Amino acid sequence: MLVLIEPDAQAVAARAASLVEGLVRARPDCVIGLAAGATPLAMYAELTDRRRSLDFSRATVFGLDEYLGLDDGHPASCARTLRTHFIDRAGIAASRTHLLDGLARGDLPAYCAAYEDRIKAAGGLDLQILGLGVNGHIGFNEPGSGLAGRTRLVGLRRSTRRTNAPIFAPAEVPEAALTTGIGTILGARRIILLATGPSKADAVAKMIEGPASALVPASALQLHPDAVVVVDAAAAAGLVLAEDYRDEAAMVLERGGIAAI
Repeated sequence: MLVLIEPDAQAVAARAASLVEGLVRARPDCVIGLAAGATPLAMYAELTDRRRSLDFSRATVFGLDEYLGLDDGHPASCARTLRTHFIDRAGIAASRTHLLDGLARGDLPAYCAAYEDRIKAAGGLDLQILGLGVNGHIGFNEPGSGLAGRTRLVGLRRSTRRTNAPIFAPAEVPEAALTTGIGTILGARRIILLATGPSKADAVAKMIEGPASALVPASALQLHPDAVVVVDAAAAAGLVLAEDYRDEAAMVLERGGIAAI
């Protein structure tokens, strides 16, 4: 796991966008998993800035998760967030866009298995973009999730529902979601996780320096051969080895940076 500590949230967005840019320029037909949490939005703005002149027309994207019971037009849905902040602005065709359906009905295990099949048919994920929940979740893989899990229906923990409550009416906070699993995430050839702000400091420290544990789902990234964590100084405040991570990152970037996949 490579840890990049940036001074502030905007620098995190710029650094992460540059990493994604390297992949898109090297492999225009790349397959990217998209997270819809608040932290990646600034990175999506960077990626679609005209100054970068990036062409996403050959890229294929998969949504990481979705609230159960929300249609794709609901302002708080992951689909609406991804379309508004990235997919539509990047000009990614509908035929190359795959998002979980919050209104899926019937045999949900079969629906989730079919989503996994779509990822496989696309050649697997070249890159998975992640945010980080205050309780250490990635996607909607909440504490207690198995580290080998695949796309499935999950219940949302109280801590997640409290965090998400401001974007919903009091009686409308979803209790369940569909999410790609930790096993699916770990199958990506590269993972980039973004975290900013002091509220994420405890989760960041446990993810990077604690044991790999189902209680901290993001700690599963320790098991991945090419995971890059980009955090700001506030989110890095609890890291014991912060200066060592800075030294290592400086060395890696000085010697040619992080190679495109």
